[in-house]
Amino acid sequence: MNIGQASQHSGLPVKTIRYYEDIALLKPSRAENGYRDYCDKDVHRLRFLQRSRSLGFSIEECRQLLSLYEDKHRASADVKALANGKIMEVRRKIDELRSMEATLKALAENCRGNNRPDCPILDDIAGDAIK
Repeated sequence: MNIGQASQHSGLPVKTIRYYEDIALLKPSRAENGYRDYCDKDVHRLRFLQRSRSLGFSIEECRQLLSLYEDKHRASADVKALANGKIMEVRRKIDELRSMEATLKALAENCRGNNRPDCPILDDIAGDAIK
C-alpha cells in the first residue's frame, strides 16, 4: 500500500509517517518505481507507535518499546520498568499541574476583575511584590 493508504489505516498523518521513517522507527520496502510500499506489519508498527505516543512515551522510549515488542525473548520486567517510569513522570506532571492550578486560583481570587488597571495576576507574573 502507498503512504496515503498507510496513513488512513494507521490514523497517522503522512508527515508523521515520513518522520518515523527518517528517524529509523520504520523502514518500508520500496516498490520497483522507488515509492514506499507499506505492508500490514508496517501499519501495525505505526499503530503501536501512535498508541505509545498517546500514552506519553517519548520517541526514544517508543524505540525501546518496539525493540522489546519485537524481542520474543524479552523479560516483561523490562517493559514494566518502562511503564513504571512513565507512571512516575505522569504523577510528577500531575503534581506540577495541581500546583499551577492552586497558584492561578489564588491569583484569580485576589483580582477584583473590575475596570481598574491594578491586577495582582499581572503583578505576580511580572515578579512585582504585592503590597
